[in-house]
Amino acid sequence: MSNQTPPAPPGWNKTIKDLLEEANKSASAVGQPEVDWARDYERRLIPAGTRFPKKGDVYEAAEDLQEVCLTSWAAPFTGGGTGTLKRGERVIVDQDILFPRPIGVYVKPIDYAALEERMVPASDRANEEYGGFYLSLKTADLSRHFQLIHEESTPAQYQEDVS
Repeated sequence: MSNQTPPAPPGWNKTIKDLLEEANKSASAVGQPEVDWARDYERRLIPAGTRFPKKGDVYEAAEDLQEVCLTSWAAPFTGGGTGTLKRGERVIVDQDILFPRPIGVYVKPIDYAALEERMVPASDRANEEYGGFYLSLKTADLSRHFQLIHEESTPAQYQEDVS
C-alpha cells in the first residue's frame, strides 16, 4: 500500500478552515487525504516569491491584527480564541518547522507576559492545568502584515524574553 496522497478532485478549493467548519456542522471528523489537499491548495494561494518562515525568525506586526491565540493544557485538549496583536509587537518562530513550505506557523510573543495577560482570560491563567499560550499565524499573513526583523538564528536579546 502506498503512502502517496491521491490527486485532489478537479476544482478542489477548500482550506483547512473550510474542512473544520464542515466537520463542526456535520459532527464528522477531518482526515486524510482532504487535509493534504487543503494544505496544498492553501500553499498555492501564497504569492510567488514569499519567504517561508523558519525557526528563530522574529517578526514585528506592521498594524494591529486579530490573531488566533491557542492555550496549552496539562490535559488532552487545546483551548483558545482570538486576541489583538498590536502594531510594533514582536513574535518569534520558536518551534521546528514541520513542512518545507509551511502554510502557517506557531509563534510566541517576545513580550510574553504582557500579551498573555491581555489575550488569555485570568480564569485560564489561574487554572493549575494551564500550560501557556501561543499564536497561530499564516505564512501569507506574515508576509503581508509583518516585518521580518531577524532571520533564523535567534538573537541573544530574544532568547531570554521568550518563555
